[in-house]
Parts: sequence; C-alpha cells; structure tokens
Amino acid sequence: MIAPVFLNVDGTSIAVRRAAGAAPGIVWLGGYKSDMLGTKAEKLAEWASGQGRAFLRHDYSGHGESDGAFADGTVSKWLSQSLAVFHHFTLGRQILVGSSMGAWIALRMVQELRQELHKSHENRIAGLVLLAPAADFTAELVEPALTKAQKRDLAKKGYFEEPSDYSAEPYIYTRALIEDGRNNLTMNGPIDTHCPVHILQGLADADVPPSHALKLVGLLPADDVTLSLIPDGDHRLSRPQDLDMLVRAVDAMVRQAC
Repeated sequence: MIAPVFLNVDGTSIAVRRAAGAAPGIVWLGGYKSDMLGTKAEKLAEWASGQGRAFLRHDYSGHGESDGAFADGTVSKWLSQSLAVFHHFTLGRQILVGSSMGAWIALRMVQELRQELHKSHENRIAGLVLLAPAADFTAELVEPALTKAQKRDLAKKGYFEEPSDYSAEPYIYTRALIEDGRNNLTMNGPIDTHCPVHILQGLADADVPPSHALKLVGLLPADDVTLSLIPDGDHRLSRPQDLDMLVRAVDAMVRQAC
C-alpha cells in the first residue's frame, strides 16, 4: 500500500495517497466520517493501478489519518481541503468520484473550479460519478427530521449525537455544520456541471432516499446524466456486485473522456 503524504491546509495536516498514472485521473471523495481506506476507495485504487491510471484520495480533517477534530469540521472546511489537495496533486483532466457527502463535496468543487476557469481557461473536470449522493444533506435530510430533543441539544450544547449503523461511535452533528451547510447548497437551483454525470443509487438506502437522487437528477438538465438504480442496494454500496458496478461506471466515464 502507498504510504500517505501530508499537505498542510490552513494549519491542518491532511493525509493524501496519490498514485501517478495516465489522465484523466480519478479523484476519490469519501463520505461523512469515512476514510480513504474504505472498501470502495480500495477497489478503485486496485482498478486504477491495473489500468495505469492516476488515482488520488485524501482524508478530510477529523477523518482517518488527517489531523483535526471531527466535530470541528464543516462542509466549507472539507471543501477547502479537497480543493487544496486537487490543485497540489493533480495534472490534467480528472474524474471526481464522490460517495454520500463526498458527492456534495464533488458538486461544490465543480462550482468553485468553474469560477477559476475564467482565469485558467481549462476545464479540469472530465466527469462525475456520484454514489448515494448526499448533496445538501444537512438542509435536505437532517434539518427537516430534527426532533425536539435534538433541537434542544443544538441550542444548548451546540451539537447532537445519533447512533451510527457503520461505527460503534455515534454520528455528531454540530450547529456549525448545519449552519455552514446552508452556505454550500447545490440543490437550490439548476446545477451546471458542464461534464457527464453518472449517479448510482440503492433503492434500499435508509440514509439517503432514492427520491433525493431523483431530485438531484432533475436539477442537472443541461448535462449528460445517467441514473443507475440498484434495487437491493443499501447506502454502503459495498457488496461485490456494487463494487463491480462502480468500476464499470468509472471505466465508462474514462472511455467517454478519452
């Protein structure tokens, strides 16, 4: 396994793993409280290595091997780190592969990079592959479902906890995360990615409902969008058949970009 290198982003040491290779490269963006050594990231790393294709991944602050406290994280902070890693370690065109919250980060990266495009005149994003996309999840999924107890905890403690199906430790949702989420909304109007988009969504996803993915598709009217619905797929999408579908989707995106 490639050892991580570390990039200082605003005083925080961000762990990065990069494999050199052909363009378009693949940039992995993980989910909320996930790390870059998860099943999907490892499967893509293995595939990219076999293809001789560049592959980049990192841990957000408070995740995996990066420094910082998880509870101090916000979408703005994790977006800034992702953009810094992208600019520092990539060359040429890239395909962003975002899982859950990573899909939100990917969509925000596209928006930020589009603003930079006016300066560089180079479109760096060749495509997006989004798995169980949790775009705007704080505003779209968390806030509407807050209980009175959770609202009270947010007001008094600044956070609330919720049991996780994926970890022994509970999820922590902070007031700062939720308030910052409102400043990073992507689903409040049409989304122009200016690149192909392939969304993989499980119909048995208990965390990000299929209706959320369908809403996202409806906001991508100007782009080449593919939605693959997986009848028995859950939020993880980490079964062998799910991983095979992920690889096929990324491979097809690469072929389309070449």
